[in-house]
Amino acid sequence: MYGVILLAAGALAACAAGKRIGGGTVGRPRVVLAGCVLGLILLLAASAALTLATAASAAEGAAAAADGASSGLGFLGASLATGLACLGAGIAVAVVGAAALGVVGEKPSMLGTTLIYLGLAEGIAIYGVIVSLLILGKL
Repeated sequence: MYGVILLAAGALAACAAGKRIGGGTVGRPRVVLAGCVLGLILLLAASAALTLATAASAAEGAAAAADGASSGLGFLGASLATGLACLGAGIAVAVVGAAALGVVGEKPSMLGTTLIYLGLAEGIAIYGVIVSLLILGKL
């Protein structure tokens, strides 16, 4: 239940940020990125606090509750692995993509090389998904 509430809060925050920008140009993109990262950290802290509070109240239940709490933290770890890896991959693709456009604009023969660099940057997200699948396999 808490996950649905946090997901809805994150979606509303993203919609509010998009509405505020309103399709215009962003004067200071680093400030916008820092605000998004701060919002993600706050949502992560809230979800961790809710998970730990639920785990603490479930710890009174005995061994069955311990299994539920450990699997809940496992799901939290899997989601963190995927989410943070995808965030890092998005930042990497943004930087590498901007540089690749500049290079291809001046020297079109470098297109293949820049696509390889973009693929390597996107590979970070795939590694995060693989790690989360390994974590989910242990649950």
